[in-house]
This record gives sequence, C-alpha cells and structure tokens, in this order.
Amino acid sequence: MKIAVIGTGYVGLVTGTCFAETGNHVTCVDIDEAKVNKLQSGKVTIYEPGLEVIFERNIKQNRLDFTTNLEEGIKEAEVIFLALPTPPGGDGAADLQYVLKVADDLGHILENYAVIVDKSTVPVGTADKVHAAISKNAKVDFDVVSNPEFLREGVAVDDFMKPDRVVIGTQSESAIKIMQRLYEPLVRQGNPIIFMDEKSAELTKYAANSFLATKITFMNEIANLCERLGANVDMVRKGIGTDTRIGKRFLFAGIGYGGSCFPKDVQALAKSAKDANYDFKILNAVMDVNTTQKTRLIENLKGYFKNDLNGKTIAMWGLAFKPNTDDIREAPALYNIEALTKAGAKVQAYDPEAMENVKGQIGDQITYSENPYDALKGADALMIMTEWPVFRTPDFNEIKKELKEPLILDGRNLYDLEQMKELGFTYFSIGR
Repeated sequence: MKIAVIGTGYVGLVTGTCFAETGNHVTCVDIDEAKVNKLQSGKVTIYEPGLEVIFERNIKQNRLDFTTNLEEGIKEAEVIFLALPTPPGGDGAADLQYVLKVADDLGHILENYAVIVDKSTVPVGTADKVHAAISKNAKVDFDVVSNPEFLREGVAVDDFMKPDRVVIGTQSESAIKIMQRLYEPLVRQGNPIIFMDEKSAELTKYAANSFLATKITFMNEIANLCERLGANVDMVRKGIGTDTRIGKRFLFAGIGYGGSCFPKDVQALAKSAKDANYDFKILNAVMDVNTTQKTRLIENLKGYFKNDLNGKTIAMWGLAFKPNTDDIREAPALYNIEALTKAGAKVQAYDPEAMENVKGQIGDQITYSENPYDALKGADALMIMTEWPVFRTPDFNEIKKELKEPLILDGRNLYDLEQMKELGFTYFSIGR
C-alpha cells in the first residue's frame, strides 16, 4: 500500500517507519528542510529505542523516503496520515492551525480517492472540520478518519507493532476496508481493531490519557498522605495494585507526569468540557495537584538548608520527562531547575539523552556534565528527576565521596530506605 505521512515529529516518524516495516511504501512530508535533509541522509531526528534499526533498514530497501513537497509526497497515496503538532493554546484548547492548513492544501491537490487520517491528538469534532476544509476545493472523493495513537515514549516501536488495540473512527465502508487491510498485519495475535464513529474515537484518546494522568495523580496524593500518616506508599501500591479492578500500572508515586501527551491532553479535555458547559472537577484537580507535585522535593531541600539555597550547588540526575527518551516537554526537571535558580542555587546536571534539548531551551543556565559522577563534584545535594536505568544501582561510595553532604532527594523512589539509612545518607523520597 502507498502511504503518506504529513509531519515527521515523534508520532509521524514512528508511524511512517513502522508502516514501512510491514511492507508498505511510505513517504513522509515535512516543511522543515533541515530535518528532511537529515532524514534523507539516514539520520533519525528523535531518540527512541529500536527505531533507528528499522529506519535504516527501510531506507535501504526503498520503502521509506522523505520530501518537503506535499504534492509529490501524497501522489497516488491510498492513505494520508496527518501527524501534525496540536499544541495547547493560551486557553488550553488544542491549536488546530497546522492540521487545518494542511487540510486546506490537500483540497487543492488531491487527484485520487484517499483516506485522510487524523493521527494527531485532536479535539472532538476535528474530523468534521478537516472534512469541511478539504471539501472546499476537492474535485475527488475522500474520507476523513480518526485514528488516535497510543504510543508510549521509550517503547513506541513495540507499542506500534504490537498494539493493545487499534481505534478507528469512521462510518465509511470504503475507509473501513482500507484501514482494516492496513492494520491487520499488526494484530495477528488477536488484539482488536475497534471501529466507531469519528467523535467517539477522538474522545477515546483524551479519555485514555486523562484517566492515566488521574491514576498517577491519585497515587501522588496517597503518597503525600503517607508522609503525614507515617505509612509507606510502596506497600500501599502493592496492596491496591494486585486488585484486578485497579491494576498495577501507573501507580508509582513520584514528582508528577510530564511529556507531550498527558499535560496537553488533560488540559484540552478540560477545555472541551468547559466549552460544553460541563465542570470537569476531577480533571481540574488533577492539573492543580500535578503542578504542585513537580517541585515537591524543593520543600524538603529548603527545610534541610533552613530555607536558604543561595550559593548552594545541586547535582541533578535526569532531565527528560521519563527514561528512554530525549523529550523534555513539561519535564519536572525543568520546573525544579527554575525553582532552584530562582532561589540562588546552581545546578549541575546529567542525562543520557536529553541534555542537548535542555541546552537548546534554557542555554547555559545550568552546567551539563559528561557522566553522573561529574555532576556530583562539589555539590551540596543530589536530586533525582528521571528513573534512567543507569541511576538505579550507582556507586554509593562514590556519591558520598563527591557530595559535600550525604544528601539525596529522590523524586522516583529508586532506592531502598533501609539501605540508604545503613549507608549514612539523609534520604528524601516520595510517600515513604
């Protein structure tokens, strides 16, 4: 099948590469000439485990190519995916300008019937808007389908190639047949392709991410209560996670959620509810709690240093919002850096993949280290922001030797409480 993917960001690049891997010919389109040149030369523009191998393989086998020319990119395509940015606007609503601009352009250049697929996360009713934008100028038949992605950064290739489910919103028999044929190779183990109307599919994506964000935030509230009551959130997590009605995933307490999906999707769903004159109290509370939770450890740090961080040097392990990605969107580390520098502290940071992205965003406000232990040199405390595997079993003797004081503030609950006590560390974690 010939496929076009418009947009080569995180979702677009994973989608295009994985569909090429299943034998389709995929052309990815982007207006960023520098990015397209890099992709054409065989260099992946995002960090995602497992992606580079299949990316290189499909370029060599001429199943995956890239262009800045939209008309050239969609020529003879049966399916055209829109994988474009939908950033939150000032009021929290998803900004559809990029999606609708491309939809308008498609109306002028479509030459054959195609299924236009909204792969971006978009508000309810977007399929209708895309259809209307294309219809203004289209001279051929087409269908617009909602096909939300459920990719987890760090395991996106596995998620795409072995999906729990595929959600497709369309009421067109022609589109159903094409989308069924496209996705069947990915669900041979029996996981479902769920067909529904467009609006239900659009809402499904927001509902899924908002529920998971709520689950994380609920557990962070339990963790904060554990600290006041003298309970241990790890034990509570095990106690409720074995209840099959609840499940054990997304119950780890920490310093809040970040990334490209949860923050903007929760915000967008809350805005959609507000526009429908519905007060979505749970989502508003989730957003408020998550904002506070991100800098939860600053309270402990200030308490330890008697509310004076001026002139202190803080080592920071982890900058990405989660491990196995270089994505720093809404990363808790950035909020903590802002709070620390505002209080007069210096930050020495290390992250295996995200340092270049942070440097591109905040420049030299902090010091970037070549390895975890360099970040510790002369520091007054260590703060852990991301649970990268390399931080899980460190050399504690080396940590103690490099820090001015044996002080660790762990936002991801990586270490055992008794072990830290035996090693002589002052150790703050979440809910324990």
